[in-house]
Amino acid sequence: MSTDTLEARLERLESIEEIRQLAGKYSLSLDMRDLDAHVNLFAPDVRVGKDRVGRAHFKAWQTDTLRDQFTGTSHHLGQHIIEFADRDHATGVVYSKNEHECGGEWVIMQMLYWDDYERIDGRWYFRRRLPCYWYATDLNKPPIGDMKMRWPGREPYRGTFHELFPSWREFWAERPDKDRLPEVAAPAPLEQFLATMRRGTPAPRIRVR
Repeated sequence: MSTDTLEARLERLESIEEIRQLAGKYSLSLDMRDLDAHVNLFAPDVRVGKDRVGRAHFKAWQTDTLRDQFTGTSHHLGQHIIEFADRDHATGVVYSKNEHECGGEWVIMQMLYWDDYERIDGRWYFRRRLPCYWYATDLNKPPIGDMKMRWPGREPYRGTFHELFPSWREFWAERPDKDRLPEVAAPAPLEQFLATMRRGTPAPRIRVR
């Protein structure tokens, strides 16, 4: 998105605020189980699974998931980074710390969302939300070690919290020479911070809860 003029800069700020409101509305509508409000935050032709399209399919999927797995939820948002591809398309990363009542267990979770946003007829919507989980575990059971996704009644499995960004594996694979100063790459171009961190890697495959 060009910001060469005052009008363009104001439009960018308004878009950033609307997108941030979108993320807040997502959490509130989900936690309060207002699924009409929830699915209307997504593009009308939102894709649901491999072969279903539309808000009605999304509402049906969300209804089944929420009724089957959770008595109640609370989603707490953290930092939100937003970058624009053009006037009507943007990407973002949102941290989220969540709590879930799952029968007799209270499951806490740390995750982030990788978002694609699109402006349609003057309003911003989610085009896609990719949830990347670090851990999920009962409140009284710290998620130390591997397989940090630990839902009641399921075998533990790995999340995808770090898979969006190659830097995690690179950091642990390197054995720096402490006698030499490390090289520092050039700063990422404007609106390319997230893309630079991703380094062209594909989105991870997300395991359904």
